[in-house]
Order: sequence, then structure tokens, then C-alpha cells
Amino acid sequence: MPKTATGKTTVTKHKFVIDYSKPAADGVFDGADFEKYLHDRIKVDGKAGQLGENVKVTRDGNTKITVTSNIPFSKRYLKYLTKKFLKKNTLRDWIRVVASGKDVYQLRFYNIAGAGDEDEE
Repeated sequence: MPKTATGKTTVTKHKFVIDYSKPAADGVFDGADFEKYLHDRIKVDGKAGQLGENVKVTRDGNTKITVTSNIPFSKRYLKYLTKKFLKKNTLRDWIRVVASGKDVYQLRFYNIAGAGDEDEE
């Protein structure tokens, strides 16, 4: 890889959004607990809970959580932590994590309405 000019460092800024409006509207999902969980569990330099200035977790109302990072950060890691939170709160059987955009995850309920339509012989 070619080096950039000396003294210049490229700052990678990542912004990820987790939209939990549908489960929160039904009252089964608590955004404040999820925000605290992410803040405590996101690892920076191998240490959980020490985000510093590199990673910021903010809650926008009662519908979205935004994670902003100045260091390399994986969207997949957020999905992993979200699924872990759902499992811990025994919501994993009813809620799934779906990518609805390039840097947006959305929590949705499983579609169970069409599951019983098949005829048994």
C-alpha cells in the first residue's frame, strides 16, 4: 500500500444506527437498558466498557440508538451484541435483527401469521 504524506492520518468515521421502534412500541423492549448494555459491552483495544472518545453510544428518543466510532468498527459486531442482548432478555425467540440499509439495523418481530396456513394430510 502506498503511504500517505507524513503527518497526515486518515480518520475513519463510522456511524451505525439500530432502530428498535417496533418492539418499543409494543412495550417489550427497553431502549435505556440496551444503551447501557452496549456501553458496557463494546470493546475498544480489548477492554470492555472503556469507550473513551473513540466510540460514542447515544439514544435518539425511544426509537433509535446511534453508535459513532472514530476507529475501525464492525457493523457485524453490533449485530452480535444486539443478538446477545435479546438472548439475555429472552426476546430472541420473537425479535430478529435485520439490516435495512448500509449502516442501519432494524429490530423486527418474526412473521408468524402465515406459519399455520398449510394443510396437514
